[in-house]
Amino acid sequence: MNQLRHIELQQAQMQGARMKDAHVQDVHVQNGHMQNGHMQNATKKADDLIKLFNQCFAKTENTILVGNSEEPIYLPADDSCSFNQVVFTRDYFSSALHEISHWCIAGVERRKQVDYGYWYLPDGRDAKQQANFEAVEVKPQALEYAFSLAANIKFRVSIDNLQGEETCSKNFESAVESQLLQLIDTGFNARTKRFLDALHHFYHTKALSNINLSRTQCLSETDSRNLEGCFSGDGRLENNTNGVAL
Repeated sequence: MNQLRHIELQQAQMQGARMKDAHVQDVHVQNGHMQNGHMQNATKKADDLIKLFNQCFAKTENTILVGNSEEPIYLPADDSCSFNQVVFTRDYFSSALHEISHWCIAGVERRKQVDYGYWYLPDGRDAKQQANFEAVEVKPQALEYAFSLAANIKFRVSIDNLQGEETCSKNFESAVESQLLQLIDTGFNARTKRFLDALHHFYHTKALSNINLSRTQCLSETDSRNLEGCFSGDGRLENNTNGVAL
C-alpha cells in the first residue's frame, strides 16, 4: 500500500471515530433553536477538498491536504512522511480553504519550513499587533474568498482577535475584497489557478472574471462571533528575522 493511500485510510478511520463522539461540536443550541456551526458550509465535505487538492498537487508538488487536526499547520516532507502536508482543523471546510490559500502564496523557500517559517501570535493582540496581522492576512484571505466563491460557500473574513483590542473588521473586509478584485484583474499564480479550476469544475461554478462581488457573500467575523468552527484566520504573522523571502 503506498503512503498516500495509507494516509487517506487513516483519515477515514479518524473521521468515523469522531462521528461516534457524543460531544458533537458543530451543532449549538441557542435561545431554544438548534444552529449548525458551519451553516452553508455543512453541506460541503472537506473530504472532497482533500481529493481535489491531492489530485492537483500530490504528484506535481509532492504535497497533500490532511484534515482531522486540532490545529492547522504546514509540515514539509521528512523521515516520517515523504509528502509535504497542508494540515487543516478537524473537518472544517473553511479551515481547509484557508490553509490551501497560505500554501498557494508561499514560495519555494517558505515551503521548506514548518508553517512556512511563520510564528503564531495568539488571540489578545493589541491594536498595533492586530494591524500587522491584518496586513499579512489580506492576501491569504483574498485567495480564500476566491476559493469560497468557486466552491459556492459563504466567506467570512477573520480578524482572529476576539479577546484583543476592538478594531474595525469592515476596513479589513474592504481590504480583502479589494485584494481579490486586483487578483482577478491581474491573474492568479499557477497553483492558485489550478486549484480554482478544479473547484469550478467540481462545483459547477463560473470563473471569477468580470464579476461584482456581493457583500452578502462576505460576512465579517464580528457579525458571526457565535459560529464556532467557521472562522478561518490562524493568527500567523511573518517572522522577518529569518531572512527568507516569500
